[in-house]
Amino acid sequence: MIKTKIVLFVCSSLILSTLFAQERPPRRMPEVPTSTPLVHDPVMAYEDGIYHLYSTGRGIQHATSVDMNEWEISRKPVMQNFPEWIYDSVPRFRDHVWAPDIIRYKDRWWIAYSCSSFGKNTSAIGLISSTDLSDAAEWQDQGPLVCSRQGRDNWNAIDPNLIIDHKGNPWLSFGSFWDGIRLVRLDSTMHVAAGAEQRTIARHRLGHDNAIEAPFIFRHEDYYYLFVSWDYCCRGAESTYKVVVGRSKDIEGPYLDKEGKDMAQGGGTLVIEGDKQEFNAAGHCAVYHFNSQDRFICHGYSIRYGDASILINKPITWTDQGWPTL
Repeated sequence: MIKTKIVLFVCSSLILSTLFAQERPPRRMPEVPTSTPLVHDPVMAYEDGIYHLYSTGRGIQHATSVDMNEWEISRKPVMQNFPEWIYDSVPRFRDHVWAPDIIRYKDRWWIAYSCSSFGKNTSAIGLISSTDLSDAAEWQDQGPLVCSRQGRDNWNAIDPNLIIDHKGNPWLSFGSFWDGIRLVRLDSTMHVAAGAEQRTIARHRLGHDNAIEAPFIFRHEDYYYLFVSWDYCCRGAESTYKVVVGRSKDIEGPYLDKEGKDMAQGGGTLVIEGDKQEFNAAGHCAVYHFNSQDRFICHGYSIRYGDASILINKPITWTDQGWPTL
């Protein structure tokens, strides 16, 4: 049975959902059940028996579930007010926040988020924190992490991913198009460490058409796995978004695919793409270990629901050689 209680809020949140690689979504989103929430760039957290789903939207969209099957969409965005530094860094920003990421570190929850304008790399990654994830949570502004500027930088400060290494040190990966995916070390305050330098750890193509974005680093056994999205989303049946992966024993790389090719030189082993039966394309993923199970989430362009961007949630199994399969 199709439930409509989430549709008006989610549609209004997603109708302007765009990243650098994206075009405008369809003007009208079809109705979908709450078990198939409309999301873009989803990430997840777990606290006190409740799964929290965050995604692109006005002020960051938030949904909750007790089983990852039925979702309740909060009518209150995570961010209701925006600090002045955002408008100073990104003058065209209004209230549409892209591609959040969330992590638990030092007894707090941290959300990194993207502010930008379509087709430009004048962008900023900001940070907020809270002690809990309830609807009543008070998220505190922690300022910017990195900012990029059109004409100055050959990288784009969007699509953040926060990762804690095996020594307990925090890192930030991020990036979209331009020179690809970047990595930089953070300090204990979750800001860029003094003297830390960014480095490019993944590209799709060398040159102008470097269609890569949305990094996510996940540690499994002895390896760090770097998941990234290649090609283009938000083009309806013409979308070509897909996820590839490489791995490294050092968080700084190099990340090599199954064939041994460095992701900084275009390497990447396919994880998921559109099958043209259920989804035309799929990408912008996150990976978690919840309740003894590794899980992979992303958004996919659903053929059944008229290319609406909906949540994909799949368990991960690992091959004998240590590669993820869905």
